[in-house]
Amino acid sequence: MRAFGRVRVPAAAVRVSTAALAVGLLAGGCGAGPSGVPRAASSDSAGTAAPAAAAAAPGVTPLEPLPAAVPAALAPYYAQRPAWQPCDGGFECTTFRVPLDYDHPGDGDLTLAAARASAEPAGSAGSAEPGVGAGAGSHEPRLGSLLLNPGGPGGSAIEYLESAAGTYDRGVRARYDLVGLDPRGVGRSSPVTCLSGDRMDAYTAVDLTPGDQRGIDALIAADKEFAEGCRKQAGAALGHLSTVEAARDMDVLRALLGDERLNFVGKSYGTFLGATYAGLFPNRVGRMVLDGAMDPALDSVTGNRTQAGGFETAWAAFAKDCAKREDCPLGRTEQQVGEQLTALFAAVQTASLPTGDNGRRLTESQATTGVIEAMYADFLWPKLRTALSDAKAGDGTGLLKLSDAYYGREADGTYPNLMFANTAVNCLDLPAPFRGPEDVQRAVPDFERVSPHFGRDMAWMALTCAYWPVRATGAAHTVRAAGAAPIVVVGTTRDPATPYAWARSLAGQLESGRLLTFDGDGHTAYGRHSACVDGAVNHYLLTGEAPEQGKRCDR
Repeated sequence: MRAFGRVRVPAAAVRVSTAALAVGLLAGGCGAGPSGVPRAASSDSAGTAAPAAAAAAPGVTPLEPLPAAVPAALAPYYAQRPAWQPCDGGFECTTFRVPLDYDHPGDGDLTLAAARASAEPAGSAGSAEPGVGAGAGSHEPRLGSLLLNPGGPGGSAIEYLESAAGTYDRGVRARYDLVGLDPRGVGRSSPVTCLSGDRMDAYTAVDLTPGDQRGIDALIAADKEFAEGCRKQAGAALGHLSTVEAARDMDVLRALLGDERLNFVGKSYGTFLGATYAGLFPNRVGRMVLDGAMDPALDSVTGNRTQAGGFETAWAAFAKDCAKREDCPLGRTEQQVGEQLTALFAAVQTASLPTGDNGRRLTESQATTGVIEAMYADFLWPKLRTALSDAKAGDGTGLLKLSDAYYGREADGTYPNLMFANTAVNCLDLPAPFRGPEDVQRAVPDFERVSPHFGRDMAWMALTCAYWPVRATGAAHTVRAAGAAPIVVVGTTRDPATPYAWARSLAGQLESGRLLTFDGDGHTAYGRHSACVDGAVNHYLLTGEAPEQGKRCDR
């Protein structure tokens, strides 16, 4: 998922291939009613009919398509012949060039990296869904390439491809080359870096609920150090890592792969990347799945606040489940569970907890991040119950491990590029939500109203872009993609990171959007929970027949 401010996508999500999790960040929300309180989607409230057209805020305009013809100055990029070489245990890898600045192609290039898993021989493929896909002995034609993006921004599509390719439907794998392109600034594609491992440890531990000026000053100093580190190490590239530019890079790769249209599965922030591509190149859209959809029409303040509501909805689901279990460490009613979490956060705020990790101590901000990490997938709930029980007993190890998983921290104390790229992209894509701490303080009550447990932290998390050294190049917008082939938008009713209302909004904006609803918990749905969702998406990828508008699935 995409973060509008400091909240990021869990890096561990890229590696969980068995669940096909998306990389996601804290950002927007569950949709607000007249009072600004998010509407928590339920089995009764989730839409089953065609989504209404998006009601964009005043001044929010549609993303306009680019000219259909490739400009002469860009023709050399589209005419490259990349050499694919064996790599990483059965995959093929390559690199290619794109302009640093599409408006001034002569100002230098970036080198991007891609990997692919070639389509398996049709005779060895079988479909996970009866009657769909290329069965054993069949000779169905190859359908081209299928680009995958797990989210972020900052998630490595190459890493995701290498871990998750084998989990895709065998019929899909038989007829598509699965391709992962690390977006500019990410992974192996001219990656941006900002801080050393020890400085990132300090950054993740800084107090995100400052109660006095000293705490505010410490938070500002941490944000400024992060921003300055990015400026020094990334240089001119820091101003050219936007989603629009990444979408244009995908079109270059589409041409180099020999495909007339782009076939794409994007999860979390990958839906924003895919929707941006559709808006810029509607006539080049092939079969596109946007799972765990973001709403491009949201400004950064609304996005952060409403996403806080999404995580509160997910916490309520966890609390309800926990209260029924013998090993729940926080009480026997939903209210008790919530009250004891608040008390635990307050206790850690007063005195950090020891951990078993080389003298590191668990701070309140890391405790909150650890809980947030577990909201992305219900299979993490048992681990969270154990971590909370240990924390109540004075051991912060479990929550620190969950927090480290969110940030992608390795056992040796190093961090991946994900967090650096995440902030760099977000600070370009939208103007900063807050200009300084005074703005945050004014916004905190609204954040806490929609999310008593996470709202204050998420408001202060959004301060980073106020000190970013490069001005934003993007703004909130709608995406119509007029003339595009059917685009399947998948929304999960209790998705914490990309609330269900976002999927409804995006499907309503897209002229050819088809909303597919999963009534369940966790972040994203395809390849994770539901044979119904998987069957509908696989059928669409293999036949081009999109599910009927408003189709609804459960487990």
